[in-house]
Amino acid sequence: MWRKKCAAGLSPGVSLGWHTTGRDEESLVVLRGQGEALFEGFTKRPFVAPASLYMPPAARHNVTNTGRGVLEYVYIAAPSQ
Repeated sequence: MWRKKCAAGLSPGVSLGWHTTGRDEESLVVLRGQGEALFEGFTKRPFVAPASLYMPPAARHNVTNTGRGVLEYVYIAAPSQ
């Protein structure tokens, strides 16, 4: 069962901020725009819509809008099995 799902947007140059989803896993489906995914201990991973990103449980991560327009995405957080 999903714990949380939401459509969201990030303005150009804005980051979500470093965070984890605790024991939950998270998926982002990028609908429009471009950005960078950062995972603690790894290099930046650029992406351009359409794209999907997976964040495993307890993975510290951040997403930044590197484009000129709004980065539109849907995210889903669910308990890991």
